[in-house]
Amino acid sequence: MTDQSVTVLIDDFVRYAQDRDLPIEAIAVGDESRVIAEHHFVADKPRCIYSHTKSYMSTAVGIAIGEGLLSLDDRLADSFAGELPADADPRLGEITLRDLLTMSSGFNGAFLMIRGRREGEGCPNYLQYMLSKPVQVDPGSGFCYSSADSYLAGRMLEQAVGMRMGEYLWRHVFEPLGQGWPVWENDPQGHPLGGSSIEMRLTEMMKLGQVFLNDGVWAPTGTRIVDPEWIAQATVRQIDTPIRTDDDGWSNGYGYQWWMSPYPRAYRADGAYGQITTVLPEQGLVVAIQCPEGDGWETTVRHELHERVMLPLVG
Repeated sequence: MTDQSVTVLIDDFVRYAQDRDLPIEAIAVGDESRVIAEHHFVADKPRCIYSHTKSYMSTAVGIAIGEGLLSLDDRLADSFAGELPADADPRLGEITLRDLLTMSSGFNGAFLMIRGRREGEGCPNYLQYMLSKPVQVDPGSGFCYSSADSYLAGRMLEQAVGMRMGEYLWRHVFEPLGQGWPVWENDPQGHPLGGSSIEMRLTEMMKLGQVFLNDGVWAPTGTRIVDPEWIAQATVRQIDTPIRTDDDGWSNGYGYQWWMSPYPRAYRADGAYGQITTVLPEQGLVVAIQCPEGDGWETTVRHELHERVMLPLVG
């Protein structure tokens, strides 16, 4: 699809969204180096991108693996041997970084999610809280979405690289991409949450997708951010996810903190309420959208985006 065709498509979608008062804050389409079309329904400013953050954490893990500092087979218990409670579940020793990245730790519950954190879940020490949990099923045996898995993966990264994850991402991602230092929710002890709550503008958020589209290189400067080998692993189905019949086929499996999307070879970083960056490798495009808090993404916007933007783009 030509740049002009993309622009016309987005212009048409913007008019459709405005006519129907769809709850959307902004939408953009780009290739590996440019923003081709962009529209803001509200002021362009940083907003919480919720679990879209997980794909940034995963990218940091991939960079550390490329540096030889981490392995997917590293075990959570080995990273925190001095922190394990005396009565730790024996299966805690089986949990690997791979299990955490694929949401298959075995804790088998949704821990440290937004509502729970706001209510004080895990305070004052998220790490001790999770290390004290029973492991309900065999690690690696099944998908169970939980921000705690992402948090623990981020803490393993920090142990391996010897610095806080925010600083590591600043050095390897944020600064090379010219994103500045984003606001980011931390745990009560000052560790950035690997699973949630970075704040970014739309076109800052989509830069990670542009890097992945370009095999790990930030095209405007030619700077390598992450190895293509990591991208190839992180963005393919590593584990099955529950199938839903009401979501336009968006439940297509999970990689390493990236969701599979219902388009050829496509994948996405996905945050609550519609903070989405979708990479379309076969079309050479990235589509990003931000939406306000509420149920509009689930009830209307996702379907309209699928029907009126994504399907036309993939032909």
